[in-house]
Amino acid sequence: MSPLVIDRLIEGIIDTLLMIGASSLITLGIGLPLALLLVATSKGGILEQSWVNSSVGSVVNVVRSVPFLILMVALIPFTRLIVGTSYGVLGAVVPLTVASVPFFARIAEVSLREVDRGLIEAAESMGCGRWHIIWHVLLPEARPGIVAGFTITLVSMINASAVAGAIGAGGLGDLAYRYGYQRFDTQVMVTVIVLLVILVTTIQFGGDRLAFALNKRK
Repeated sequence: MSPLVIDRLIEGIIDTLLMIGASSLITLGIGLPLALLLVATSKGGILEQSWVNSSVGSVVNVVRSVPFLILMVALIPFTRLIVGTSYGVLGAVVPLTVASVPFFARIAEVSLREVDRGLIEAAESMGCGRWHIIWHVLLPEARPGIVAGFTITLVSMINASAVAGAIGAGGLGDLAYRYGYQRFDTQVMVTVIVLLVILVTTIQFGGDRLAFALNKRK
């Protein structure tokens, strides 16, 4: 493998990590509050508001229904408006985030709904406020499930970043497409696949260990 290709591989790894890192932080910052909003405003929730729940849920469902490749192309004007370009790492962060937020919100919502209703009622009977219940009951109890869900989201992001790379976003996907597919360089293709497998395995292992450590029921 030539030094130029090795440099490209290192650059691709860095670009992929930057894409995933930036998108995952924004996804966590938006997706988790969105999941809390969906749970709190649902029927029987601590902030029950059916119209808010229906409206937010509909938007989440619509965005989740669009395949990532189509979403990425459709968001090009919005991406240019936000980051000034639709190419490279910055151009991929916006569609990756838009695609991941509703995905993670739904997974986190499931974990939050699994919190024992008796704990919430006990907190309410002791006079705890709504924000106190969210911060001290819902989030701590659902933490293992949220971590596990975020791990799944990260793995999905890596898959999506490879698709984004094939249409100009950079990263390992771009390398696999330009060298592995267009130039029939099997060595590069196999190397990219191995790197992606290592990346996904590392994230999954770390996420599983953290979720297990946070599980108080073990």
